[in-house]
Amino acid sequence: MGKRREARERAVQFLFQHDLNPPENLDAALAQFWESQRTAAIAQEKGAANWGQPVELPPPTAGEAESRLFAEPLIRGTIEHRDVIDAQITKHAINWELHRIATVDRNILRLAIYEMLYREDIPPVVSINEAVDIAKKFSTQDSGKFVNGILDKVKSELMRPARIVK
Repeated sequence: MGKRREARERAVQFLFQHDLNPPENLDAALAQFWESQRTAAIAQEKGAANWGQPVELPPPTAGEAESRLFAEPLIRGTIEHRDVIDAQITKHAINWELHRIATVDRNILRLAIYEMLYREDIPPVVSINEAVDIAKKFSTQDSGKFVNGILDKVKSELMRPARIVK
């Protein structure tokens, strides 16, 4: 899996958490999230026999740092522009109330729409493809189709090329 895909998956996980239980201090919540991700990864490497045992965390690897460097602006931007993003979801999710969309799907949509509206360094089709694949991994096969349908409608209203970086 590529570093950017991994970063997007982590961003979706944090946004899911944030949606269900918004923290008072975003910086502290992000620091705790990244530490828990590292702890889980190290525990998994050491095997299930050591699960629950205290783990001494080595410094972050270059890959972890790269993933965090890409994911954190996505997380912060998605949260910052959430009202505008949610309005786009509501506009295009015909017969769906925002709160009735599965939490994971809602946050996958939020991340992808943030990228499409505010990150001109990422082509919209890349955001859509990544979102669909993440939806298939973390939600259901039908979620991939649902996410694709909403994001395709958002893409059709963009005033920039869908396949190239601006």
